[in-house]
Amino acid sequence: MQNVLEEVFYKKRESGKKALMPFLPAGYPDKESFVKYIEEMDRFSDIIEIGVPFSDPVADGPVVEKASNIALENGVNLPWIFDTLKYLKGRVKSKIVLMGYCNPFFKYGWEKVAEDAKDAGVVGIIVADLPLEESDEIRKILRAHDINLIYLVGLNTSNERMKRYADVCSGFVYFVSVLGTTGMREKLPDELIDKIKQARQIFSIPIAIGFGIKSPKQIEDIYEFIDGVVFGSALINHIDEKKDVKGFFELWKGYI
Repeated sequence: MQNVLEEVFYKKRESGKKALMPFLPAGYPDKESFVKYIEEMDRFSDIIEIGVPFSDPVADGPVVEKASNIALENGVNLPWIFDTLKYLKGRVKSKIVLMGYCNPFFKYGWEKVAEDAKDAGVVGIIVADLPLEESDEIRKILRAHDINLIYLVGLNTSNERMKRYADVCSGFVYFVSVLGTTGMREKLPDELIDKIKQARQIFSIPIAIGFGIKSPKQIEDIYEFIDGVVFGSALINHIDEKKDVKGFFELWKGYI
C-alpha cells in the first residue's frame, strides 16, 4: 500500500522543494480561531501538525507550553480534536498529523485513538515521550488503521539506535535539531550538519527537521539532506502578534 505521508515528500522532492509543516496546538488561540487558522495555513502547507495539549509537556519550550495551557483552559481534549478534524476533513488538502504525549492517548485508549483518528483523516501521530522499546504494540495498532507512528531522533541518537528506528519507522522521521525543548534559536548547533548526513545514510524514508527553526537561512547548510521543515514557536509568535498568516509563509518562498 502506498504511504500517503511519504508520497507528500516524494512529490516535493521531484519539484526540488521541501514540505512545509506548520505546528499549532489544537484550540489555540481559541477554538473558533483555530479552525480558521488551519484553513488559512492549508493554502500554503503540505502537512499540518496539530498539538494535543497536555499539562506536563516535557519537550515543549515556553511558547508552545503557554499556547498548550491556553488550549487546555479553552476545554480542548481529544474528543474535541477528533470532532473538529472530522469537520475539517475534506475541507483541507494538507495531510494531518497529531503530536502529543503518552498520557492523553493512553487515557483515551490506543484502539479508540486509532479508530477516531482514522475517521478524522489523521495519517500520522508523533508521541514525544514514547520510547522505541515500548512502541511496538502502539505502532501495530496505528498501522492497522493506516496511521503512521512517527519517531523522533536527534543529535544525541547514536547511529546504532537510528538503525533500530529505521527498521520500524514509516511516514517520515522527525529530526530534532537541538538538544532541549522546542523554541526558536538564533543559531542551530554546528554538529547538526554531520548528524543529518549520517541520518540521511541510515533512513530510506523522508526526514523532516524541527525544534528551533525560525528562518530559511538556518537550513541552508542542511537543505539537501532534509525533506521537510516544521515550524511551531515562530508561527505561534506570528499569530500572537496578530500578523497575517500568509505573511509568515511568504518568508519561505523559494525554499519550500
